[in-house]
Formats: sequence, C-alpha cells, structure tokens
Amino acid sequence: MSKSLTKTKLIDPLILNLLQNIRGHRSKLKNLNCIEVDPKLSNIISNVEGKELYIENEFHKAKGFRKLHIEVAEFSNSLKILHCVFFPDPKYDIPIFGMDLVKVNELVSAAIVDLSPSSKNQNIKYDKLLSNIDKNVFKSKRDIPKWGNIFSKNVLFASLKNESEKNAFCKIVDNYLSVLIQLSKSTCPDCDNGIIEERIHYQKNYCVQQMKNEKTSLVLLKYFDKIWVDDYIKKVLFDF
Repeated sequence: MSKSLTKTKLIDPLILNLLQNIRGHRSKLKNLNCIEVDPKLSNIISNVEGKELYIENEFHKAKGFRKLHIEVAEFSNSLKILHCVFFPDPKYDIPIFGMDLVKVNELVSAAIVDLSPSSKNQNIKYDKLLSNIDKNVFKSKRDIPKWGNIFSKNVLFASLKNESEKNAFCKIVDNYLSVLIQLSKSTCPDCDNGIIEERIHYQKNYCVQQMKNEKTSLVLLKYFDKIWVDDYIKKVLFDF
C-alpha cells in the first residue's frame, strides 16, 4: 500500500514527512497486520477535469488496536488532507490517537493532534507526559468546535503559518505517538466487562461526535453522491 501511495502522486512534503513518521511508529506495534476493505471505499482516483481527486487508505490492526487508519487525499489539485485515527481494542487501556492536517494550496488551515480518552479516568496515566510538551510556538491556535468534547485538554488545534510551526507540529505528532506506543507496550488486556463496555461507549461517542463535523461531508459531496459519502464516513472513517 505504501508503494502505491507514493507512486500514485507526488505527495506534499509536509504530508509525506508526517506520513513516514506515523508509519514508523505503527511499525513498532506487535502483531501488525493489514485489514481487508472494499477497494471501492479504500482507493479512489478520478482524472475528470474540474473534479480531479485521489483518496488512498491504509488499514491495519495490531496488538492493542482494533483499527489503525491512515488516509491521504487530494481534491482538485488544491485541497490536501492527511487523516489518521488509531482506534484501540476496548480490552486495552489505550487512548485514541487522532491527527488531521488540511492544506489548501500552500496554507495549512488546520492541524490537529490528540490522544483522546477512551474511558473516564484514563487520561491520568498520560496527562503529565503530554502537558510537558511545549505548544507555545503556535501563533494561530484555533477554537475547538462544539462537537469536540471528545478531545483531551492536551489537544493541539492550530493553523500553521511558517516552516517553524510546521516542524514543531511534526515534532509534537512524533511525541504524541511515542507516548501512545509506550502506553500500548505496557498495557495488558482487561477481563472486566464493565470497563470494556465503557471503552466501547467512548469509542462510539468519539465516532458520533466526529461525524458532526460537517466539513468532511461537504467536501466529499462535491465529488460523490450522498449515499456513497454516508457509507464512506460510517464504514471507513468512523466505524463503530
């Protein structure tokens, strides 16, 4: 999948940097395996004039994670997106890693990364580690949307104004992933049905809240019909 992705398109250098970093951390997980998904929903390319697009996805699972998803997309040769969510196996006390980068031409309008809690008191385990990461370099931090109560207090959401901020964002993503991998390696599966159900509920809520982000569907509806868009969002991006 990675070879296909890099050959299909000359990927934006910032997105490629983040992509390689994410893949590098992903490779450290135990029992890493690909997940088979309907090709119609995983690899989409169109060269129709005025509606050029490509969307390519990578799906894996590993010890402690039910789904590791990376999406790279470009629309009309201007809007570029890197989307990543690592959903933990509810048997494990691991947060949800989420990262999105949205670039329009040369402007990074949105860059967000978080380790979102997947149970009530979970963030106590890693809160201090994330709090110590310096996020003061960013001059244009953005407000968390109303549906964003799923994020932790250490979520970073900003527009990136220069190379220094882009490099800083890449470093923070690297730091958050390092914490995630560290947590996953030190966590054993639980047998308590109550806590497992709580984690399932948190993941469902995470997906439901993410689907309230209308910007995702508005972009896709310019290129696909509503049935396909709903299917893609519910089966590929935020399945629960």
